[in-house]
Amino acid sequence: MGKTRSELREIASKVLYESYILENAKIEYNIDELIKEEMEIENEFVKELVNGVRKKQNEIKKIANSCLVGWEIDRLSKVDKAILSIGIYEILYTETPNIVAINEAIELSHKYSDEKVTSMINAALDKLNKEQEV
Repeated sequence: MGKTRSELREIASKVLYESYILENAKIEYNIDELIKEEMEIENEFVKELVNGVRKKQNEIKKIANSCLVGWEIDRLSKVDKAILSIGIYEILYTETPNIVAINEAIELSHKYSDEKVTSMINAALDKLNKEQEV
């Protein structure tokens, strides 16, 4: 049985988290190998999220920083950075309905973060969503 989109987002966030750790430690890695470690079979959705976030990371960082109040994305933990980045990427660059992208990010944040960070991610994505509606 295949994984749900929620489970696939969680895998993508884990892969991004690992990549941030390895980059911080200045350890070379292959993103496709990190994905393979997390997935038994190839999945285009995971690949799109991971590679899309990595490709658009500079834009995502600017957008995140403009939506976070009193914080910057690089001050968040690496797992929170991954969750927020996926949420922003889905809102801006995929066909995923914004409300679904926000809810999925919040659910992941509930699982891996504390309530304050979850609220911060929710507020940032909500702000981006409102800017998109204009």
